[in-house]
Amino acid sequence: MLFFEMVTVYALGAMSYGAIELIWRGFTHWTMPLTGGLCFLFLYLIATRFHVPLWKKWVLSAAVITTVEFLVGLIVNIKLGWRVWDYSDRAFNLMGQICLLFTFYWFLLAIPGVGVCGQLRKRLFANRGSRREQS
Repeated sequence: MLFFEMVTVYALGAMSYGAIELIWRGFTHWTMPLTGGLCFLFLYLIATRFHVPLWKKWVLSAAVITTVEFLVGLIVNIKLGWRVWDYSDRAFNLMGQICLLFTFYWFLLAIPGVGVCGQLRKRLFANRGSRREQS
């Protein structure tokens, strides 16, 4: 059932991030839901598998999301030249692919995100293993 859990979390993240992009920017690119799904899956794993204080989960989540954003940016924006986003005009940017402001946004998004992931695991997935063990 771990596969089902991970696929479900990825799909929820992909759909949610695509919706956030549409609301925030008014458009999205097909690579953004894919990237959002991956980021949400990492957020979920950090939220549900790491036993550290909440603030560390938030910081780690922001760092991981920023790293994914940078790696995807290197591929889709620099290597493929698709110009999905460009932070070159932002302060403290790295190659126009990430910037400090958006790392801060990922941190802020991680605060409710970690809680949502915990509830998601508790309500949808936590009892699956124990049900199997009881049969």
